[in-house]
This record gives sequence, structure tokens and C-alpha cells, in this order.
Amino acid sequence: MQRRVLSTLFVLTLFLACNPRPKVNLLEEGIPLKMAEYRKEQVSDVVYSLSFDIPSDRQEPIPSTLQLDLNIHDLSQPLYLDFNADASLLKSIVVNGQVQKIDHKKEHIIITEDLVKGPNSITIGFDAGELSLNRNEDYLYTLLVPDRASTLFPCFDQPNIKARYLLEITAPEDWKVLCGAPLEKTTKVGNKLKHTFGKSDLMSTYLFSMVAGKFDSITENPGVFDMTMLFRETDSTKIDYSVPIIFDLHQRSIDFLKDYTQYDFPFKKLDFAAIPGFQYGGMEHVGAIQYRQSSIFLDESATQRRRMGSAKLIAHETSHMWFGDMVTMDWFNDVWMKEVFANFMADKIINPTFPDINHALQFMMSHYQGAYGEDRTRGTNPIRQRLDNLKNAGSLYGGIIYNKAPIMMRQLETAIGEKVFRDGIREYISKHAYDNATWNDLVTILDKRTPVNLKDWSEVWVNQSGRPILTEQIIYQGNTIKNLTITQHAEDGSAKLWPQSFEITLVYPDSTRIIPVTISQQEVRVDLATGLPKPEAIIYNTNAFGYGVFPMATSEMDIIPRLDDEVARGYAYLNTYENALSGKISPLQTFDLLMKGVRQEENEFVHSMLCGQASSIYWNFMNEDQRADRQLSVEALLWDELFKKGIDPNIKKDLFGLWKAIAYSKEATERLYHVWDKSIEIPDLKLNQDDFSNMALTLALFEHESSNEILEKAKSQLKNQDKVKRFEFLIPALSPDEAVRDAFFESLQVAANREKESWVATAAGYIHHPLRQKSAIKHVPMALELLEEIQKTGDIFFPKRWLSATVGQYQSEEALELVEKYLEDHPNVNSSLKGKLLQATDNLYRFVNQQ
Repeated sequence: MQRRVLSTLFVLTLFLACNPRPKVNLLEEGIPLKMAEYRKEQVSDVVYSLSFDIPSDRQEPIPSTLQLDLNIHDLSQPLYLDFNADASLLKSIVVNGQVQKIDHKKEHIIITEDLVKGPNSITIGFDAGELSLNRNEDYLYTLLVPDRASTLFPCFDQPNIKARYLLEITAPEDWKVLCGAPLEKTTKVGNKLKHTFGKSDLMSTYLFSMVAGKFDSITENPGVFDMTMLFRETDSTKIDYSVPIIFDLHQRSIDFLKDYTQYDFPFKKLDFAAIPGFQYGGMEHVGAIQYRQSSIFLDESATQRRRMGSAKLIAHETSHMWFGDMVTMDWFNDVWMKEVFANFMADKIINPTFPDINHALQFMMSHYQGAYGEDRTRGTNPIRQRLDNLKNAGSLYGGIIYNKAPIMMRQLETAIGEKVFRDGIREYISKHAYDNATWNDLVTILDKRTPVNLKDWSEVWVNQSGRPILTEQIIYQGNTIKNLTITQHAEDGSAKLWPQSFEITLVYPDSTRIIPVTISQQEVRVDLATGLPKPEAIIYNTNAFGYGVFPMATSEMDIIPRLDDEVARGYAYLNTYENALSGKISPLQTFDLLMKGVRQEENEFVHSMLCGQASSIYWNFMNEDQRADRQLSVEALLWDELFKKGIDPNIKKDLFGLWKAIAYSKEATERLYHVWDKSIEIPDLKLNQDDFSNMALTLALFEHESSNEILEKAKSQLKNQDKVKRFEFLIPALSPDEAVRDAFFESLQVAANREKESWVATAAGYIHHPLRQKSAIKHVPMALELLEEIQKTGDIFFPKRWLSATVGQYQSEEALELVEKYLEDHPNVNSSLKGKLLQATDNLYRFVNQQ
């Protein structure tokens, strides 16, 4: 028997030796999951020593070198380095002292020779790739999320191969340089300075950054260590007002996070750069946060909502130092985790900074509109999405990640208890510090601390998409409630059920009655309502805690402005808007309610939402005849409102914004012109230079007869050259000559003309504005055809913004047919990208189907 077994093993061994398993082919464009999983086991202890020699002329290449030191544990596959740039940029490769032939295929450098198990050193000479380098005439900055580090230098561009960096940047002598590690020394090299930085903390490649250029700088110590800020703002009023606040908010955020997580600040430093025209509000690079300059430099004319938005942005990016930078998702399917924690913590951080703000209301305003704006569409997606290749990671970002996820997290905190939640987060941070983690890692930690079945709970909230529609069944016995039952069903027709809690309010002539509701199945009987007197109205989700579309009877709409509680009032307005988009209430009825609220509402946050919703209904859900019927009366009503005394200046600024958005009649444009030239002064309306510049652009859009002169004068009033360049970029999009507008839009087919993405989105919005769609609709096919290229060349939010600024503004059947034809002709378009298109065109789809 033993001899037979040995004989069988010998034959099996011989067979395997003669017939080895075929090697799995890992090589694909992008970074496929199978390659990432293999490399995570293949390499460790990665150190990138990088040098960049930046010339003063932006047209010249940037000579660069990389010394890559690492340990290799497996040589069954080649070593694949990601380099998503032209192979001609590669100059030399030396592996452990041996010169190698350059082998570059499918966005990867393939190395097979002279590698050994254990320590290895690879030196690569190259010119820096420039897709994500953001070079300008006198400054540049990197923005490498999610997979763009490999467009700049060769690397393992996946989040779970963390590395340390040793960086040298040689730049013009009058440039300042900032990166994620402390500066050790500067050395004069000809007419340049070489900046040598110390070894960085561990970080993922998408968090590597450098900023270099002509910046002003300021260093302050707001608490424990020095922080340095680079900026190009030239308005002394904004600088004097903003700088102390910016430093203080960073320190407040650090203090809160250290206490909440029980973990000290995790990196060697925290600096930041304010960059004109930056693509996002901010980006959480390790120790060197980047902000859009206009998002954090404010002045006294800023509304409280703007000030809070700026504070929340700073708190959000600082939270990332713990959530995302120190503890990083293992793969970008969990990118939502870093964003939900950053948003969730930011909400907690800013509460004590703004003690007079109703933070339950602020949470609702910050998250519900953005979440519903995507979750109601045919392009919605789960919070946690599938991702087979990192090249598609950029399309995972959106309102679901940034806004639905915090709503989910608040429900989770409530379900298991605030202390249990906080203690679980502390364990999560401590256990996975400077490493990677998944959502399941967090669920496992929390699951041990609560009887709630979190795996089942998260299945519907995290792994599935959509929202519930809630309906009521109420039976009265005389003038009392005999039975109130609330039923939920999924908006998309599936069998999903959302466990959640919220409140309902029964409104009586002289009182209200609040009833808590918890629903986990298809329906729940509200026993606390049984026997109560019949109310004037039942207002749902008055604590703005639940999620979904709640009942709203048209007969009860007039009660909304009378609700004393601002959270209840705010959510009731929002719920009315959602019912209008769902086809349960007419847009015209909703618009009338919103305009009533615009005139009566005293809470700045609610008022701002009403102005936005009124503008949306006006431009997206009224047809041309309906707009024409109401435009003059609404315009006049708002103009009169602007001159009333006693209105809060913040509310007045929102009123002005709404009036300006629809002030396109001849009489109104004349009034706007006289506000712009300061011959009309609206009392208590605080305007700054940016406001006057935007008025000039609006006057051109509305084709004021003196548009050319207005634009020239407005440009001459700008002192900041970055703002001058933006203004000049936008002018062709506002030309009264259709041929000029056409030529400008067609020029956007060239990627180089789309580099300033925020400028491009604004310009495209002007060209495709509802007042110009008859002349612009011919460009919709081009806008759609560019979508996949824009995903490849643009940053993560640009595809959706491009779509929203172009086809997303339309109302016609012709535009919807062009969208459907594009989808028919592109059956294999990436599913996430298709989702962005369906999200951006949801208003178009609803408008056409409601006519």
C-alpha cells in the first residue's frame, strides 16, 4: 500500500513538472485587481527616492530620476511598475547595477532580468509625465488621486503598497516648494535652488504631492507645531480676514480628532497650499493639504453658510490625516470609507466653532440634497461599489459617497449607541494605524460590541443602492386616529427594506405632537398615534433623520412655512421638492410654495436651500411658456424684496443671487447693469470684487447691449493675474456671436484646452445655458463623445461636472434622444461612467417624461 502511494506521488510530481500550471497573465491597461493582489504579496519595504529638475519654461520637459528600493518575495511573475505615460519619456533603467532594456507595454514597465529575492535597487531616468502635473506659467502642483501617480513617475500605484519618499526638487530660485515631508536643506545650483526633503511618513501613492512656484507664504504656530501656508491671493482684505481663521480651524480640527480617536497627530507636519482654480475644494495630501483658494479665502461679505462651508472643508481635509492617510482603504472600492469619516468627523468638529448654528439643520442641508440628487436617478449606485481595475476608480466618487454615506453612518451610530461607536472607531484607528483596512474590518470590530446584526444592516445601507418611498395608511374613528400605518417600498421596485429611525409631527391649531418611529420591515403600525385627535397635518421626518421620500399631501403644503421648528420646516420643504420630482406634486405648485418661503424664511440655511430649489424648478421643470408666464412677476417680486428693510444681509445675498439668475428681461438686465456700475445700491447687500465680476459675466450671458464694454471694464478692474486669465478664458463662451461660441466649444476637444477644469465647466455652462440651447444643442453629440476621453484625462469629478454643464441643462426631447442614442451606440461604456451620465441627465429625463 505504501509503495503504491509513493508510486502515485512520483507520477503526479512528474506530471506537474512536465505540465506546469499556466502562468496567469496579469498585464492589462490600468491596474487590474489581480495584478494589485499579486504585487501586494510580491513586494514590501518600498522606498521611492525621487528628483525633479523643474525648468522655468513650462514647455520644457522635467528631467527626473527614481531610485526604487524594495524587497521582493516572489519572482514567479515579472515586476510590473505602473507608468501611464508615453514610453519615450523613459531614458534608462538599471536593475541592481545592471543596465536593462526598456520594456514598456500597456502602461507598465516590465522588469524580468537581474531581480533577486530580498533587497533590490532599481534606478530609472525619465522625464516626468505631465497628465496630472498641472503646470502653469509660474507654478505647478500634483493631484494624483486615485491612480495618477503613475502618470507622473514609475511606481506601484495602488493604495495598499504604502511607501516612504525621499524627494529632491530643483526649481527656479524665486519659487517656493512644498511636499509631504519636512525640508532639510536648500542648495544653490546655478540660477536654481535644490530643495532636499527628509524621509516621509508611510503613504499611499495617491497621497504623494508637491507644489512649486511663485507663492506667498506664512508660517504660524496655532497650537503644538508650526504650520506653513502657500497662497497666491492678492486681496489684502481677504488675506487679513482669512489667515488667522484658517490656522485656527486646522488646530481646532487636530484637537478634536486627537481626543475623539485617542491617537496623536499621525504625521511629521501639517502644511497647506491655497491654489487658484484647484479642481476640488481640497485634497488631503499627507502633511501638505491642497485647497481651492477661493474656498478658504473669504472676506466679511461672505454669508455664514459660506463661512461654515469653508470651516467644514478644513475640518474634512484635516480628518483625512487619520481617516484615509494613516488608515487607508485596501482597494478603492472602499474609497467611500475615508470620505464618510472625513465628512462625519467634520460635522462633529465644526459644531462648537459655530455655537449659534442648528447643527441638525446644518447636517441635513449638507448631505440630503446631494444624496437624493444621485440616489433618485437611474444612475444611482451603492455606497460600496465593485472595482475590477483602478483605472475606473475615479468614477466611483460622487454624492452617494460624500452625502448618503454620512447619513448612513449617523443611522449606524444611533443604532448601536454613540459610545459603542466611538470606542469601536478608536480600536479601528489603533489596530490599523499606518496600514490598510476594509469596511468588513470595521464591521467586525463594531459587531463584537453590539447585539445589532451589522452585516445584515449594512447589506442594504452599504452594499445596495436606492432609497425607500414611504406611504401612510390612516384610519379615523370620528375625530380620533384609529390606526396609522407607515409602509416602505424601494423606489427602484426591488424588495429592499431600510431599517431606520425618524420622527413624525402631528400639527394642531395650537400645538404639535412629536412621535418617534422605527421601521425595519415593510410596514410599521404607529401605536403612539392611536387615540390622538385628528391633526391638521402629519409632517414626516421632522428631525431630518430618516432617509427616503416621505408622504406630503398638497392640502398640507401651506402649513410648512408656519412650522416653528427650523429642522422640521427645512426638511418639509425638501420633501416637497422630492415629491415634485417624483411626480406626486406639480412643479408649479412647488414653485409657488418655494417663492412663498423665499419671502418669509428667516433661517439663512433654509432660505439658501429654497433659493436653489426655486431656481432648479424654474430652469429644469418649467417649460418655456410657463417661464414666460411667471418671469416678469417673479423678477419684480424679488426686486421689491431686495429693497425691504430689516432683512438679514446673508438672506439678502441669496435673494440677490436668485434674482440675478432670472434677471434676463430687458428691464431686469438694465437694473443688474446699474447694480454692477454702482449707480443702484441695494441696502444691506454686501458685495465684493468677485461678485461684481460675476455680474459682468451674467450681463454678457443675458446679452446686455453693452456687453463688450462691460467685460472689458470688468477685466480691467481685476488685480490678480490668475483671475484675469480665468476671465479671459470665459469671454468667448459668452460671445453674442454664435460662431465664436461654436469655435470655443469645439476647441475643447483638445485635452490641453481642458486643463483648467473648473474654468471649462463654467464656460460650458454658459454655452449650454437654457437661454442658448437652440444654438448649442448641435454640440451635445460632441459633449457625449468626449465623455470617455474626459474620464481618462480629467480629474475624478470632471466627467459628472462636464455632463451637468452640457447635456444636463437641457429640457428637450431632442436632447434626451441624443443621450439614448449615445448609450445605444456605446453598449460597453464603463458602468460607473454610464451612471454619471444618467445622474447628470436625470432632470432632463424627468422633465420630458412628465410633459
